[in-house]
Amino acid sequence: MPITRSFRETVIEKAKADKEFRRLMLVNGFVYLMLGHNDEDVFIGRSGIRDYINATLGFQKLAEKTGLHAKSLMQMFSNKGNPSQHNLNLVFRILFKQEKLNAEEIIHKTMAVA
Repeated sequence: MPITRSFRETVIEKAKADKEFRRLMLVNGFVYLMLGHNDEDVFIGRSGIRDYINATLGFQKLAEKTGLHAKSLMQMFSNKGNPSQHNLNLVFRILFKQEKLNAEEIIHKTMAVA
């Protein structure tokens, strides 16, 4: 089911205003994308990260920080994106640093729950 524009705008506004919500968007997107078990999980992860990027620094600023083209980043997190592990690592390093989060801790906690 496609997400309506007004819902997406609501999520982005909430992310801008609420630090904990924003961090959860990033962590959930990361977990679904990196540790997902099927195509639906990966789709959910890409979508969550795309919304997180739109709600925070935006693709243009992320492009400047990564050295990748903004259009390439948009494609990476599109419905049909197929990012390389290297590019994902680069992007997540920047996003986690922005939120002052530790990816290794999150993976460890996620694996402990699973």
